[in-house]
Amino acid sequence: MSEPGRPRTDSVKSADRALAIIDYVGERGDFSLAEVLRDLALPRSSAHGLLATLVGRGWLEHDGQTHRYRLGLRAWSVGQTYTGHVDVARVAEPVMDELRDRLEETIQLARLQGTENVYIAISEARRPMRLASSVGMRLDSHATGIGKALLAQLDPAEATRRLGSGPLARLTDRTIVDPDLLAAELDLVRERGWAQDTEEFLPGCRCVAVPVYNDAAGLIVALSVTAPTSRVGPDWPTGPLAALNGAAATIRQRIELITGRPHRATES
Repeated sequence: MSEPGRPRTDSVKSADRALAIIDYVGERGDFSLAEVLRDLALPRSSAHGLLATLVGRGWLEHDGQTHRYRLGLRAWSVGQTYTGHVDVARVAEPVMDELRDRLEETIQLARLQGTENVYIAISEARRPMRLASSVGMRLDSHATGIGKALLAQLDPAEATRRLGSGPLARLTDRTIVDPDLLAAELDLVRERGWAQDTEEFLPGCRCVAVPVYNDAAGLIVALSVTAPTSRVGPDWPTGPLAALNGAAATIRQRIELITGRPHRATES
């Protein structure tokens, strides 16, 4: 018999699997039963029940003709109630628009979640660029400039714990996949105050980023300018840094005002 107040292990496992399915469809857009069984290594016996429950509660929708699942209306409605970054994006956007007009390239603001950078505000360049990013998009932090600016705001031991000891995902032939080499890169970011991505996420795309905000509640934010390799000049990446740092300082002050929590400077 389980102890009072403690969930049964099988219940916790079912909850974890249900949340994994929500994350999975959020990343893919839709999926079939065969795909989710393969990709999440779910037992067929429990997968049927989990999917039926999620459909019944409105978290998923099932297309009877294609036999594919997608996010349901319940997921959308719950998502609308999350306001954790709305105020941050709101105060940052005018500063980002001004910086975009000055640098004539795309400006992005992201939060750290686990080992991913999640974009919460974007000021798109008026000139075309290969990287088609959008608010809510999640990317592997180790392969992006803004992601490394986020990871560098963690204590080194915490960054190591999150990234693990195995090889990291390789997205291009320039991606840093060795955790020890990435740790050394993050030390350099802490020392000099900025990070870069030299075609590590996408060939032909570069990024320079700076830390913006890091508080005791776990809100970690960074700001970046991203440009095609064909448009970066001989002063890249240091050329945009003065303007980028100025914008980051303004955004930091505004976040401190709305949160009431001071920024914690990262120790090098």
